[in-house]
Amino acid sequence: MADQPITFTDAEFRDQIKDGLVLVDFWAPWCGPCRMVGPIIEDLAGDYAGKVKVGKLNVDENQNSAMAYRVMSIPTVILFKDGQPVETIVGAVPKGAYQQRLDKHVTAAAN
Repeated sequence: MADQPITFTDAEFRDQIKDGLVLVDFWAPWCGPCRMVGPIIEDLAGDYAGKVKVGKLNVDENQNSAMAYRVMSIPTVILFKDGQPVETIVGAVPKGAYQQRLDKHVTAAAN
């Protein structure tokens, strides 16, 4: 079975993103575009296992983290490197758009 995204919460969010590359999907269950992005995030968790930690944060249940990173609309996907945001994608985009951004940072981290 492929790796699944981690469910992040406000309680441990900063600890979860502090090391390495971490892709976080800020979403809510009522959001139609978020439901479109969900399967892509699940695929990325498997595709980048061991290279990028992939997780989801429900903004309805975890408003502090969403506010801290100025998430104004969802879906918003932020790639963190060692706790700092390095890429942000707002809205539903094809899987290739995520892969292109991830590959750039995975390659840089490997060098």
